[in-house]
Amino acid sequence: MDNRYEKLAALLTGFSTSLKKGENVLIDAIDVPDEIVVALVRAARERGAVPAVNIQHPRVTRALLLGGTEEQFKLAADLELARIKKFDAYIALRGASNIFENGDVPADTMRLHGKLTHAALNYRVKKTKWCVLRWPTPAMAQQARMSTEAFEDFYFRVCTLDYARMVPGMAALKDALEKTDRVRITGPGTDLRFSVKGIQANPCGGEKNIPDGEVYTAPVRDSVEGVVQYNAPTVYQGASFSDVRLVFKKGKIVEATAAANTKRLNEIFDTDAGARYVGEFALGFNPHVLEPMQDILFDEKIAGSFHFTPGQCYDEAPNGNNSAIHWDLVCIQRPEYGGGEIWFDDQLVRKDGVFLPKPLQKLNREYLLGK
Repeated sequence: MDNRYEKLAALLTGFSTSLKKGENVLIDAIDVPDEIVVALVRAARERGAVPAVNIQHPRVTRALLLGGTEEQFKLAADLELARIKKFDAYIALRGASNIFENGDVPADTMRLHGKLTHAALNYRVKKTKWCVLRWPTPAMAQQARMSTEAFEDFYFRVCTLDYARMVPGMAALKDALEKTDRVRITGPGTDLRFSVKGIQANPCGGEKNIPDGEVYTAPVRDSVEGVVQYNAPTVYQGASFSDVRLVFKKGKIVEATAAANTKRLNEIFDTDAGARYVGEFALGFNPHVLEPMQDILFDEKIAGSFHFTPGQCYDEAPNGNNSAIHWDLVCIQRPEYGGGEIWFDDQLVRKDGVFLPKPLQKLNREYLLGK
């Protein structure tokens, strides 16, 4: 057993989900080595929890999606909802030998599947202690343009970061956001304005996602005005997008374009009424994650980034928006990506990816790395 597996399993069952004696935990394993699943089972039992395991294979999932019917998806959704209601905690490890495995599944099929499985996802997010992470595969190493061994070293370094060091800075950012009315974001191709007044802000430091490192809230639903130009490429529902540009009026996406796949982009935003409104605004600051790799659990934590997310809001930061989608689109504002500014009311709080107010400087890369 690789001792890094045991260290990660201890983090996930301890710090991330805080498993207690007698709690049921579902380990959802998608295309990952047996050894990490075994490590999680052992770690859960050491804490007195009761583990169960679900194994998934992406090619089998694709076969179920292709040609799937509403009756089939509803049956699977009902079973999944009944199952997740048996558990107090949920840990998902998601590997992928091919991130485009579902690329040829029709958009209408993906939309129908998303709608019917939304209830189980919603229950899991709202009612269980959960943590989701990717697993380092050669495909992910290719996305990161790294060798497999170098990427594995990077992965375990990122995922076992001392997240406790983030706590003071996250608390300060939460306080600043909750005192803010107007947010303005500027940068190349971006001039975005919205309100966050009265909406809770939430720190994320290693409990829900691994890797972690963000504080999120949501815009007042109808307050978003202006344009945002995202510069991190993204994969969603098996399709690849880059240079996504959104124009907002009274909170709604009225224009959506991309370097390619603009038709598919708009099909996603036509999933339901809430898909053209924003459900999350977040600032990312993981000091190890610097470049996009088309994996959102990493990309949304990039140091010096923000994500502005069309679709479903979180109960912890409610703005009334409901949707079957939740698409974290990322813009990096460090100088090498063109820079940018974020203002809270009349105060410049971040410039070119660096926090300026003293309490927030504890989220800057140098501090988090102990430099």
